[in-house]
Parts: sequence; structure tokens; C-alpha cells
Amino acid sequence: MTLWFVFALMTAAAIFAVLWPLGRGNRPPSDGSEATVYKDQLAEIDRDVAAGLIGAPEAEAARVEISRRLLAAADSERKPAIRSSLIWRRAAAVLALVGLPVLAVATYLPLGSPRLGDFSLAMRARAPDGNQPLDNLLAQVEQHLEKNPTDGRGWIVLAPVLLRLGRYDDAVRAYRNSITYNGDSAERRADLGEAIAAAAGGVVTSEAKAEFERAMTLDGDAAKASYFLGLAAEQDGRTADAGSIWREMLAKAPADAPWRPLVQAALARLGGVAAPALSGDTMAAAKDMSEGDRGAMIRGMVDRLATRLKQNGDDVEGWLRLVRAYMVMGDREKAKGALTDARQAVANDAERLRQLNEGLKNLGLDG
Repeated sequence: MTLWFVFALMTAAAIFAVLWPLGRGNRPPSDGSEATVYKDQLAEIDRDVAAGLIGAPEAEAARVEISRRLLAAADSERKPAIRSSLIWRRAAAVLALVGLPVLAVATYLPLGSPRLGDFSLAMRARAPDGNQPLDNLLAQVEQHLEKNPTDGRGWIVLAPVLLRLGRYDDAVRAYRNSITYNGDSAERRADLGEAIAAAAGGVVTSEAKAEFERAMTLDGDAAKASYFLGLAAEQDGRTADAGSIWREMLAKAPADAPWRPLVQAALARLGGVAAPALSGDTMAAAKDMSEGDRGAMIRGMVDRLATRLKQNGDDVEGWLRLVRAYMVMGDREKAKGALTDARQAVANDAERLRQLNEGLKNLGLDG
């Protein structure tokens, strides 16, 4: 408010400076050539009287006539000048009062940013430079958000950058703050679930699944949430449910949907790499086991698979089953260790390494 008051005073001072000279009275214009002639004639009459060339009555009559003509000439020259001066002064006043503000507004609207929000003084002092490295720009945004944690727009910008940089825990916090300060939406819930799953090594945990379910509640057609719910079903071993979710997505999707290839690849994957399967006898025996015993049995099978692969590391399909089994079990560190061991085992075989990387991509990991 104070700033606008200062601007108003400056505008008033500028207009006053323009109008002050226009309001001052005009000095009478200097006599023109006709008036000068008549004055010279009056002076000449005085010289003739002094020299005795004409008499006093004739001189007086001549003075009266010349004086009348002199007054008429002076009036005729002064009136047009005064009228012209008045017209120009009024035109200048109108231009100053109306034309200048109109010109200023007409110039500002296309060149200025009247709807641009205010920046804090700290942000003005640290205006971002497009030539700076990404790390520097990211650090500036983080410093700004530390001092202004309620800046919702800042969290919206920061969260996806952190996710792409692999700072998953920080991305989760940023997405939570984005929801807090910008409001709930299906897109933000799905992004938060994706960050939670990424932090868990690609496993859709119960926490991530809850976020995707919230997103679907807000928008039944949320593509990202649907895909990850299908992935959660696949990781739980419910391949039929996963296939149903993904096929429904494809049925609803437009032909040019950018995520269509990803869902098609996921459907194709359902018939490929799987977690260690149980034999029929083992499945029958597992029905009578408690949850803890069943989990222990599955972990034992996974451990035996890991032991076998250490002895024979050429089994690419076995490595992929092992990595996926650890992901389903939620053991992120073992999944990373198995991935490293698999690459070392097939490092000298270009074809097996290619197959391994392709299979990791299908699992949603970096190939």
C-alpha cells in the first residue's frame, strides 16, 4: 500500500511540473511591424512641430488619427496570439492529464507482468541463473523452502526433480508437503505413491498401495495409480488381477496414450519372468501352514535359489526370479545385491548381459 501511495505522489508531482508553466500568465506580445510604423509617425510629428514645419492644430489632429490606428493594430495582433496560446495550453494540459497515463498503461500491459506474484526479498537477492548447474539451482530452491515451507508452488517444482535424481526419501517428503499446501488430488496422490515405491526399490508397499487407492477414489481413471495397483497385484502373485487391471486400462485408453506401451509390456511380462513357483505338493502342504511357516518356507526356497545361482551364474532367468522374489518380499538390500551379483556373473557374455538388462527393465528397474 505504501508503495502505491509513493507512486501516486510521484505521478501528481510530474503532472504539476508540466501544468505549472502552462498556468502562468502570458507576457503581452511585442508590437508587430504595423504598430512600429505608427509609433515612428508620432515621433516624426513631434519633430515637425519642433522644427515649425506644421502648426499645433494640424499636429494634434494627426496624433489622434495615428493613435487610433496604433490601438487598432495592437488589438488585431494581440487577440489571435492570446487565443492561439490558450488553445495550445489546453491541449497540453489534456495530453498531460489523460494522454500520459493512457500511454503508460498501453506500454505496460504488453511488456509488463501485472499478474505476476510478489517474490520474497530472499528470492530477489538470489535470482536463478539459467546457466547455473542443476545442483546449484536445486540448492537455492531447497533453501527457499526451508525459510518458506508453506510455498506450495515450490514443493510442486521440487518433488519431481528429486524423484528423477534418485533422492526418493526427499521426494516423498516433497510430495507430502505438496499435498499439504496445494490440496489433495489424484495426480498428487499417485505421484506420492510412486515415490514411496521407488524408495522401496520398486516394490509397491502397503503404504504406496494406500496412496494409489486414494488416487483412484479421487479419479477412477487415474492412469498412474491404475498401473501401480496392477503392479502391486503382480508382485503379490495375483497375476490374473494384474492382467485384468491392465487390460481394462488399455480398453479405456486413447490410441495415442503415452503410457500404452508400458502397460502392453507389463501384460506381456505376465507370461514371462515370475517369482519362484511352488510345486503342486508343496502348494498342498502350504495350505495347512501358518502365515509365519509359509513365509519361512518361501524364504528357504529363495535362499536355495540364491545358493544355486552363486554356483551357476549363467542362469539369467534364475537371476531375474531371484531379484523379483526379493522385491516381493520387500528386502530392498538383497534385491540390490542380487542385481549386482547377476551383472558380475554375466559380465563377460554380451548376449546374457543384454537379456539380463531387458529383464530388469521389465521389472521396472534400471537396465
